[in-house]
Amino acid sequence: MISQYNLDEPDGVRNLLCIIPKAVRVEGFNVSGYFHMYSRFEEQMAGYIKEGKVVVVEDVVEGIERGPAALVGLFSGRNVGKQLVALARE
Repeated sequence: MISQYNLDEPDGVRNLLCIIPKAVRVEGFNVSGYFHMYSRFEEQMAGYIKEGKVVVVEDVVEGIERGPAALVGLFSGRNVGKQLVALARE
């Protein structure tokens, strides 16, 4: 905060000076800190999906030849949900 106090345009996170008077707590987390809970999450989430409480949204294109366009669409915001390329159907 101090290093950016007099800058017209601070780098990175803005309004850091608001943290102190508002007693804001800033805390990061890393997914590796929760690996021990993954099996429980997986079990509960599968139940939610089966019950329709969580809907899985996938944007599927058919065939490897459509893969590059799907990738471009992924980065331009054309897809919704998870982008998949189906290579073969059983």
